[in-house]
Amino acid sequence: MNFVTIDFETANYSRDSACSVGLVKYEDGKAVDTYYSLIHPPKLYVRPDFTEIHGLTEEDLKDAPRFSKIWNSGIRTFIGGFPLAAHNASFDMGVLGAVLDWYDLDFPAIQYFCTCQLSRRTWPELKSHALTKLAENFNIVYDAHNALDDAATCGLLVLMSAEKFGCNTVEGLLNAADIQMDTL
Repeated sequence: MNFVTIDFETANYSRDSACSVGLVKYEDGKAVDTYYSLIHPPKLYVRPDFTEIHGLTEEDLKDAPRFSKIWNSGIRTFIGGFPLAAHNASFDMGVLGAVLDWYDLDFPAIQYFCTCQLSRRTWPELKSHALTKLAENFNIVYDAHNALDDAATCGLLVLMSAEKFGCNTVEGLLNAADIQMDTL
């Protein structure tokens, strides 16, 4: 069970306004490493209602590195050849694609899957599959909308789903849940 979970927080509604990223690497079903960074968005403007969600302000981000500075030496290296998992993956992969595009960086062929979709297949009886509601349901205590904590919670859900389906590989889990791997 080898994969990396990823979560972005954004400064505003623009997908290229990533202001923090969290990643957790899992090898053989165990969390083995983490990566977290604040990100200075292309336009330093954080909507007040977004600050209320994730707690980040323009002051927090003004000295943070640009995405272009942490992509190759940090994020891309951290991911390596592992598939990514994200809760509501279309959002996080959209943010990743937007910042790669904004900085004219290479679009690597990254495979990914959505843990929200996985949770719907694993626990169809639950009324909500939002990350906060799943954490609440399974007594996972975490700091919601902190990118690293969101990524770690996402990883726990993958492992719990794998246990329920009796799988020990990402490929086996996705096959059991009838979910396709996507590519960025």
